[in-house]
Amino acid sequence: MKVIQEMNRYGHEQIVFVQDKSVGLKAIIAVHSTVLGPALGGTRFWNYASEEDALFDVLRLSRGMTLKNAAAGLKLGGGKAVIIGDPQQLKSRVFFHAYGKYINSLGGKYYTAEDVNTSATDISQISEVTKYVSGIPETSGNPSPFTARGVFMAMQAGASVKFGSDSLAGKTVAIQGIGSVGYELCSRLAKVGAKLKVYDINPVVVEKAVTEFDAIAVTADEILTTDCDIFSPCAMGALLNTGNVGSLKCKMVAGAANNVLLDAETGDKLDTLGILYLPDYIVNAGGVINCGMEIPDGKYDVDLVNAQVDKIYDTTLKIINLAQTKNVSTYRAADDYAFGIVESAR
Repeated sequence: MKVIQEMNRYGHEQIVFVQDKSVGLKAIIAVHSTVLGPALGGTRFWNYASEEDALFDVLRLSRGMTLKNAAAGLKLGGGKAVIIGDPQQLKSRVFFHAYGKYINSLGGKYYTAEDVNTSATDISQISEVTKYVSGIPETSGNPSPFTARGVFMAMQAGASVKFGSDSLAGKTVAIQGIGSVGYELCSRLAKVGAKLKVYDINPVVVEKAVTEFDAIAVTADEILTTDCDIFSPCAMGALLNTGNVGSLKCKMVAGAANNVLLDAETGDKLDTLGILYLPDYIVNAGGVINCGMEIPDGKYDVDLVNAQVDKIYDTTLKIINLAQTKNVSTYRAADDYAFGIVESAR
């Protein structure tokens, strides 16, 4: 992969490759934009099949953070980091200290927080060597409940357009991925009377959802083709593409995963199929709103966070209306909206 060429393609300011052989650290830090403020985005810990896969992921994720932070009204830019390797084997305080020193070397250009396979405890260990973190237990803590809250609000907004009412009672929601965000989303949906179908690579959490929420367990192959009103991808990105969206049997896609669609063409095809896509970085912004409250002064108010997260309902409607006005897919409408905010600031 030609790195500079890819940076130009996605519009990045800086890519940092780091390693510390003494602890087994290999990571990529991507700063996409600092136009609105310091870049904020989580650190993902994943055993990527190749370094090319890791770079592809971090480029897309960091660009998405620029759009997410802008659309959420935060005075923050977008960035992301990925650590390459098995978190079960590598995690330790010494490991995260080594990683934190590289975050610190950027001098506040990039703030990190938790993401897939990293926790508030891990971020707390990073904070022992750098102040450029957000989401430690002593302040805003775990952002997952806020992410789930935002996705739920967006689903309600989408339902008001697609089904004529924002009530989710009786609606069937198929959730792929029931980690901390997906599980919290299941809980919220079950409380309002939604019917759940679930899949996760971990059979233990699937069984837990079946027991606690009366969910129906489906297989990895079935989750993309099962009959449902709403499909909610809450795992890894690049799940949907022009080749597989035709197999979906839903009326709306709304999930917590980042970069759900491979490309804009996939968004166009969903629109053609009559499936309402709620752009991921619009609906899953609750977590970054929570973490962003700490930057730059460290002050935190959970009531203000919840009020801001609940505005995702209105932002979702705004994107749907913009798409209808411009006669474009919601994917393209969201990009126009978010990039417009960045360009105005520039």
